[in-house]
Amino acid sequence: MKTRKPRLIKKHSKTAGLPPGTLVYVGEKEGQPVRITYMDYDEKSFQEKQVSAVEECFPFKTTPTVTWINVDGIHNVKLVETLGTEYDLHPLVLEDILNTGQRPKFEELENYIFIVLKMLSYSDEKQAVEAEQVSLVLGRTFVISFQERLGDVFEQVRERIRNAKGKIRKMGPDYLCYALMDAVVDNYFAILEKLAERIESMEEELVAEPDEHTLAKIHSMKREMITLRKSIWPLRELVSAMDRSESKLIKEGTGVYLRDVYDHTIQIIDTVESFRDMVSGMLDIYLSSISNKMNAVMKVLTIIATIFIPLTFLAGIYGMNFKYMPEIDWPWSYVVFWVVIIIVTLLMVSYFRRKKWL
Repeated sequence: MKTRKPRLIKKHSKTAGLPPGTLVYVGEKEGQPVRITYMDYDEKSFQEKQVSAVEECFPFKTTPTVTWINVDGIHNVKLVETLGTEYDLHPLVLEDILNTGQRPKFEELENYIFIVLKMLSYSDEKQAVEAEQVSLVLGRTFVISFQERLGDVFEQVRERIRNAKGKIRKMGPDYLCYALMDAVVDNYFAILEKLAERIESMEEELVAEPDEHTLAKIHSMKREMITLRKSIWPLRELVSAMDRSESKLIKEGTGVYLRDVYDHTIQIIDTVESFRDMVSGMLDIYLSSISNKMNAVMKVLTIIATIFIPLTFLAGIYGMNFKYMPEIDWPWSYVVFWVVIIIVTLLMVSYFRRKKWL
Protein backbone atom coordinates (compact mmCIF):
# COMPACT_ATOMS: atom_id res chain seq x y z
CA MET A 1 0.00 0.00 0.00
CA LYS A 2 1.32 3.39 -1.01
CA THR A 3 1.78 5.80 1.91
CA ARG A 4 0.58 9.37 1.43
CA LYS A 5 3.29 11.98 1.85
CA PRO A 6 2.56 14.96 4.09
CA ARG A 7 1.71 18.15 2.23
CA LEU A 8 4.37 20.83 2.05
CA ILE A 9 1.63 23.48 1.84
CA LYS A 10 -1.75 23.25 3.53
CA LYS A 11 -4.86 23.80 1.40
CA HIS A 12 -6.47 27.19 2.04
CA SER A 13 -9.27 26.98 -0.52
CA LYS A 14 -11.85 26.55 2.26
CA THR A 15 -11.20 30.05 3.57
CA ALA A 16 -10.83 31.83 0.24
CA GLY A 17 -13.15 34.82 0.02
CA LEU A 18 -14.49 34.52 3.56
CA PRO A 19 -14.49 37.52 5.95
CA PRO A 20 -11.59 37.77 8.45
CA GLY A 21 -12.31 35.87 11.64
CA THR A 22 -14.52 33.25 9.96
CA LEU A 23 -13.90 29.99 11.81
CA VAL A 24 -13.18 27.14 9.40
CA TYR A 25 -10.96 24.18 10.23
CA VAL A 26 -8.08 23.79 7.76
CA GLY A 27 -6.26 20.53 8.31
CA GLU A 28 -6.55 16.76 8.21
CA LYS A 29 -9.32 15.21 10.25
CA GLU A 30 -8.13 12.11 12.05
CA GLY A 31 -11.62 10.72 12.67
CA GLN A 32 -11.05 10.53 16.40
CA PRO A 33 -12.99 12.15 19.26
CA VAL A 34 -11.87 15.39 20.83
CA ARG A 35 -10.21 15.10 24.24
CA ILE A 36 -10.21 17.94 26.77
CA THR A 37 -8.12 17.78 29.93
CA TYR A 38 -7.17 20.29 32.56
CA MET A 39 -4.55 20.50 35.28
CA ASP A 40 -5.02 23.06 38.04
CA TYR A 41 -2.27 23.55 40.59
CA ASP A 42 -0.30 25.73 42.91
CA GLU A 43 2.63 24.94 45.21
CA LYS A 44 0.47 22.98 47.68
CA SER A 45 -2.49 21.63 45.69
CA PHE A 46 -3.08 19.84 42.39
CA GLN A 47 -5.98 18.39 40.46
CA GLU A 48 -6.25 16.81 37.02
CA LYS A 49 -9.26 15.66 35.06
CA GLN A 50 -10.44 14.71 31.59
CA VAL A 51 -13.76 16.44 30.97
CA SER A 52 -16.60 15.60 28.62
CA ALA A 53 -17.73 19.20 28.11
CA VAL A 54 -15.56 22.27 27.73
CA GLU A 55 -17.82 24.22 30.11
CA GLU A 56 -16.33 22.26 33.03
CA CYS A 57 -13.11 24.26 32.56
CA PHE A 58 -14.75 27.68 32.82
CA PRO A 59 -14.73 28.00 36.66
CA PHE A 60 -10.91 28.04 36.63
CA LYS A 61 -10.85 31.31 34.70
CA THR A 62 -11.06 33.39 37.89
CA THR A 63 -9.12 31.16 40.31
CA PRO A 64 -5.68 32.32 41.57
CA THR A 65 -4.15 28.88 40.82
CA VAL A 66 -2.41 28.03 37.55
CA THR A 67 -4.65 26.18 35.09
CA TRP A 68 -3.52 24.29 32.00
CA ILE A 69 -6.34 23.40 29.60
CA ASN A 70 -5.34 21.07 26.78
CA VAL A 71 -7.53 20.38 23.73
CA ASP A 72 -6.58 17.40 21.53
CA GLY A 73 -8.39 17.57 18.20
CA ILE A 74 -9.41 21.00 16.94
CA HIS A 75 -11.63 19.91 14.04
CA ASN A 76 -14.60 20.57 16.33
CA VAL A 77 -14.99 24.24 15.42
CA LYS A 78 -17.89 24.80 17.83
CA LEU A 79 -15.81 23.66 20.80
CA VAL A 80 -12.90 25.96 19.93
CA GLU A 81 -15.30 28.86 19.45
CA THR A 82 -17.00 28.22 22.81
CA LEU A 83 -13.68 28.07 24.66
CA GLY A 84 -12.41 31.16 22.86
CA THR A 85 -15.52 33.15 23.65
CA GLU A 86 -15.30 32.31 27.37
CA TYR A 87 -11.62 33.31 27.55
CA ASP A 88 -12.10 36.44 25.39
CA LEU A 89 -9.92 35.26 22.51
CA HIS A 90 -10.05 37.39 19.38
CA PRO A 91 -11.78 35.81 16.34
CA LEU A 92 -8.57 36.19 14.31
CA VAL A 93 -6.70 34.22 16.98
CA LEU A 94 -9.33 31.47 16.82
CA GLU A 95 -9.02 31.50 13.04
CA ASP A 96 -5.25 31.00 13.32
CA ILE A 97 -5.77 28.13 15.79
CA LEU A 98 -8.06 26.33 13.34
CA ASN A 99 -5.79 27.00 10.36
CA THR A 100 -3.07 24.38 10.85
CA GLY A 101 -0.84 25.81 8.14
CA GLN A 102 0.30 28.72 10.28
CA ARG A 103 3.92 29.78 10.47
CA PRO A 104 5.36 29.63 14.02
CA LYS A 105 4.78 33.06 15.55
CA PHE A 106 4.39 35.14 18.69
CA GLU A 107 1.60 37.68 19.13
CA GLU A 108 1.23 39.91 22.16
CA LEU A 109 -2.35 41.03 22.79
CA GLU A 110 -3.88 43.08 25.59
CA ASN A 111 -4.81 40.32 28.05
CA TYR A 112 -2.98 37.29 26.71
CA ILE A 113 -0.14 36.08 24.51
CA PHE A 114 -0.72 33.85 21.49
CA ILE A 115 1.98 31.43 20.34
CA VAL A 116 2.03 29.04 17.39
CA LEU A 117 4.75 26.42 16.97
CA LYS A 118 5.24 23.08 15.26
CA MET A 119 5.52 19.84 17.20
CA LEU A 120 7.42 17.19 15.24
CA SER A 121 7.18 13.42 15.49
CA TYR A 122 8.95 10.60 13.67
CA SER A 123 6.93 7.78 12.13
CA ASP A 124 8.95 4.55 12.09
CA GLU A 125 6.30 2.99 9.85
CA LYS A 126 6.46 5.71 7.19
CA GLN A 127 10.13 6.53 7.86
CA ALA A 128 9.22 10.21 7.76
CA VAL A 129 8.95 13.32 9.93
CA GLU A 130 5.41 14.52 10.63
CA ALA A 131 4.57 18.06 11.76
CA GLU A 132 1.62 19.07 13.94
CA GLN A 133 0.57 22.59 14.85
CA VAL A 134 0.39 23.47 18.54
CA SER A 135 -1.21 26.75 19.59
CA LEU A 136 -0.63 28.18 23.07
CA VAL A 137 -2.58 30.94 24.77
CA LEU A 138 -0.86 32.41 27.83
CA GLY A 139 -3.12 34.36 30.19
CA ARG A 140 -2.80 35.81 33.66
CA THR A 141 -3.55 32.52 35.46
CA PHE A 142 -3.92 30.01 32.64
CA VAL A 143 -2.36 28.36 29.62
CA ILE A 144 -4.57 26.85 26.91
CA SER A 145 -2.97 24.48 24.39
CA PHE A 146 -4.62 23.36 21.15
CA GLN A 147 -3.33 20.29 19.32
CA GLU A 148 -4.44 18.69 16.06
CA ARG A 149 -4.60 15.15 17.40
CA LEU A 150 -3.97 12.89 20.36
CA GLY A 151 -0.40 12.27 21.45
CA ASP A 152 2.24 14.84 22.29
CA VAL A 153 5.64 15.44 23.90
CA PHE A 154 4.28 17.01 27.09
CA GLU A 155 4.13 13.90 29.29
CA GLN A 156 7.28 14.84 31.20
CA VAL A 157 5.78 18.27 31.94
CA ARG A 158 2.65 16.57 33.27
CA GLU A 159 4.75 14.30 35.47
CA ARG A 160 6.63 17.27 36.90
CA ILE A 161 3.33 18.92 37.77
CA ARG A 162 1.86 15.74 39.28
CA ASN A 163 4.91 14.98 41.39
CA ALA A 164 5.88 18.61 42.14
CA LYS A 165 9.33 18.12 40.59
CA GLY A 166 11.48 21.16 39.95
CA LYS A 167 10.12 24.70 40.01
CA ILE A 168 7.00 24.25 37.92
CA ARG A 169 4.52 24.13 40.81
CA LYS A 170 6.14 27.19 42.41
CA MET A 171 6.11 29.29 39.25
CA GLY A 172 3.36 30.94 37.25
CA PRO A 173 1.69 30.21 33.89
CA ASP A 174 4.56 31.88 32.00
CA TYR A 175 6.90 29.19 33.31
CA LEU A 176 4.39 26.51 32.27
CA CYS A 177 4.30 28.03 28.79
CA TYR A 178 8.12 27.95 28.71
CA ALA A 179 8.09 24.29 29.84
CA LEU A 180 5.74 23.33 26.98
CA MET A 181 7.89 25.17 24.44
CA ASP A 182 11.03 23.59 25.86
CA ALA A 183 9.47 20.11 25.55
CA VAL A 184 8.71 20.76 21.86
CA VAL A 185 12.23 22.05 21.17
CA ASP A 186 13.94 19.21 23.08
CA ASN A 187 11.98 16.72 20.99
CA TYR A 188 13.60 18.22 17.90
CA PHE A 189 16.92 16.75 19.08
CA ALA A 190 15.36 13.26 19.14
CA ILE A 191 14.06 13.81 15.59
CA LEU A 192 17.50 14.95 14.43
CA GLU A 193 19.09 11.81 15.91
CA LYS A 194 16.68 9.66 13.86
CA LEU A 195 17.50 11.63 10.72
CA ALA A 196 21.24 11.38 11.41
CA GLU A 197 20.94 7.58 11.50
CA ARG A 198 19.08 7.61 8.18
CA ILE A 199 21.65 9.90 6.59
CA GLU A 200 24.51 7.64 7.73
CA SER A 201 22.69 4.62 6.31
CA MET A 202 22.14 6.42 3.00
CA GLU A 203 25.80 7.41 2.81
CA GLU A 204 26.83 3.78 3.24
CA GLU A 205 24.34 2.76 0.56
CA LEU A 206 25.72 5.43 -1.77
CA VAL A 207 29.25 4.15 -1.39
CA ALA A 208 28.29 0.47 -1.70
CA GLU A 209 25.62 0.10 -4.39
CA PRO A 210 23.40 3.11 -5.21
CA ASP A 211 20.23 2.48 -7.22
CA GLU A 212 16.89 4.12 -7.99
CA HIS A 213 15.64 3.40 -4.45
CA THR A 214 18.58 5.39 -3.09
CA LEU A 215 17.59 8.35 -5.26
CA ALA A 216 14.00 8.12 -3.94
CA LYS A 217 15.32 8.14 -0.36
CA ILE A 218 17.42 11.23 -1.06
CA HIS A 219 14.43 13.12 -2.48
CA SER A 220 12.31 12.05 0.51
CA MET A 221 14.99 13.31 2.87
CA LYS A 222 15.11 16.65 1.02
CA ARG A 223 11.36 17.04 1.58
CA GLU A 224 11.82 16.38 5.28
CA MET A 225 14.59 18.97 5.44
CA ILE A 226 12.12 21.50 3.99
CA THR A 227 9.55 20.54 6.66
CA LEU A 228 12.17 20.91 9.40
CA ARG A 229 13.36 24.26 8.10
CA LYS A 230 9.81 25.65 7.89
CA SER A 231 9.12 24.48 11.44
CA ILE A 232 12.34 25.52 13.14
CA TRP A 233 13.63 28.71 11.49
CA PRO A 234 10.67 30.91 12.58
CA LEU A 235 10.95 29.47 16.09
CA ARG A 236 14.14 31.48 16.63
CA GLU A 237 12.25 34.71 15.99
CA LEU A 238 9.40 33.52 18.22
CA VAL A 239 11.57 32.78 21.25
CA SER A 240 13.61 35.97 20.75
CA ALA A 241 10.44 38.10 20.57
CA MET A 242 9.07 36.42 23.68
CA ASP A 243 12.30 37.07 25.57
CA ARG A 244 12.28 40.75 24.56
CA SER A 245 8.60 41.18 25.35
CA GLU A 246 7.67 43.73 28.00
CA SER A 247 4.36 42.03 28.73
CA LYS A 248 3.40 41.73 32.39
CA LEU A 249 2.40 38.13 31.69
CA ILE A 250 6.07 37.13 31.33
CA LYS A 251 8.03 37.58 34.54
CA GLU A 252 11.64 38.66 34.54
CA GLY A 253 12.80 35.37 36.05
CA THR A 254 11.43 33.41 33.10
CA GLY A 255 13.71 35.25 30.67
CA VAL A 256 16.78 33.18 31.51
CA TYR A 257 14.88 29.99 30.66
CA LEU A 258 13.66 31.45 27.37
CA ARG A 259 17.24 32.32 26.45
CA ASP A 260 18.16 28.68 27.06
CA VAL A 261 15.42 27.63 24.61
CA TYR A 262 16.79 30.18 22.16
CA ASP A 263 20.28 28.63 22.40
CA HIS A 264 18.81 25.19 21.75
CA THR A 265 16.95 26.56 18.75
CA ILE A 266 20.15 28.00 17.25
CA GLN A 267 21.89 24.67 17.78
CA ILE A 268 19.05 22.81 16.04
CA ILE A 269 19.06 25.24 13.12
CA ASP A 270 22.81 24.72 12.64
CA THR A 271 22.29 20.96 12.65
CA VAL A 272 19.44 21.16 10.14
CA GLU A 273 21.55 23.31 7.81
CA SER A 274 24.39 20.77 8.07
CA PHE A 275 21.95 17.98 7.22
CA ARG A 276 20.66 19.94 4.22
CA ASP A 277 24.21 20.36 2.90
CA MET A 278 24.88 16.66 3.44
CA VAL A 279 21.71 15.61 1.60
CA SER A 280 22.48 17.96 -1.30
CA GLY A 281 25.98 16.53 -1.39
CA MET A 282 24.56 13.00 -1.45
CA LEU A 283 22.57 13.84 -4.58
CA ASP A 284 25.79 14.99 -6.26
CA ILE A 285 27.54 11.84 -5.07
CA TYR A 286 24.72 9.70 -6.47
CA LEU A 287 24.92 11.38 -9.89
CA SER A 288 28.72 11.07 -9.89
CA SER A 289 28.49 7.41 -8.89
CA ILE A 290 26.02 6.63 -11.68
CA SER A 291 28.23 8.53 -14.13
CA ASN A 292 31.32 6.60 -12.95
CA LYS A 293 29.51 3.29 -13.34
CA MET A 294 28.51 4.28 -16.87
CA ASN A 295 32.08 5.32 -17.62
CA ALA A 296 33.36 1.98 -16.32
CA VAL A 297 30.94 0.11 -18.59
CA MET A 298 31.91 2.26 -21.58
CA LYS A 299 35.57 1.71 -20.78
CA VAL A 300 35.19 -2.08 -20.86
CA LEU A 301 33.17 -1.96 -24.07
CA THR A 302 35.72 0.37 -25.68
CA ILE A 303 38.62 -1.93 -24.75
CA ILE A 304 36.78 -4.96 -26.14
CA ALA A 305 35.98 -3.08 -29.36
CA THR A 306 39.62 -1.91 -29.64
CA ILE A 307 40.93 -5.45 -29.22
CA PHE A 308 38.62 -6.73 -31.94
CA ILE A 309 39.61 -4.03 -34.48
CA PRO A 310 42.90 -5.74 -35.59
CA LEU A 311 41.30 -9.16 -35.24
CA THR A 312 38.46 -8.09 -37.51
CA PHE A 313 41.02 -6.69 -39.94
CA LEU A 314 42.87 -10.05 -40.13
CA ALA A 315 39.64 -12.03 -40.38
CA GLY A 316 38.46 -9.66 -43.15
CA ILE A 317 41.62 -10.16 -45.20
CA TYR A 318 41.55 -13.96 -45.04
CA GLY A 319 37.83 -14.05 -45.51
CA MET A 320 38.14 -12.62 -49.05
CA ASN A 321 37.37 -15.09 -51.84
CA PHE A 322 40.40 -14.36 -54.03
CA LYS A 323 41.73 -17.32 -56.01
CA TYR A 324 45.42 -16.55 -55.67
CA MET A 325 46.14 -16.32 -51.93
CA PRO A 326 49.32 -18.32 -51.20
CA GLU A 327 48.63 -18.66 -47.45
CA ILE A 328 45.46 -20.62 -48.11
CA ASP A 329 47.42 -23.54 -49.54
CA TRP A 330 49.77 -23.82 -46.56
CA PRO A 331 49.04 -26.84 -44.35
CA TRP A 332 49.57 -24.85 -41.11
CA SER A 333 47.88 -21.63 -42.19
CA TYR A 334 44.82 -22.09 -39.93
CA VAL A 335 47.00 -22.71 -36.86
CA VAL A 336 49.28 -19.78 -37.71
CA PHE A 337 46.24 -17.53 -38.13
CA TRP A 338 45.03 -18.32 -34.60
CA VAL A 339 48.49 -17.93 -33.14
CA VAL A 340 48.74 -14.46 -34.68
CA ILE A 341 45.31 -13.51 -33.33
CA ILE A 342 46.22 -14.71 -29.80
CA ILE A 343 49.57 -12.88 -29.87
CA VAL A 344 47.93 -9.63 -31.04
CA THR A 345 45.28 -9.93 -28.29
CA LEU A 346 47.89 -10.58 -25.58
CA LEU A 347 50.06 -7.70 -26.76
CA MET A 348 47.10 -5.29 -26.67
CA VAL A 349 45.96 -6.46 -23.22
CA SER A 350 49.54 -6.10 -21.95
CA TYR A 351 49.73 -2.60 -23.40
CA PHE A 352 46.42 -1.62 -21.76
CA ARG A 353 47.62 -2.91 -18.39
CA ARG A 354 50.87 -1.00 -18.69
CA LYS A 355 48.90 2.17 -19.37
CA LYS A 356 46.62 1.29 -16.41
CA TRP A 357 43.53 1.30 -18.59
CA LEU A 358 42.64 -2.12 -17.19
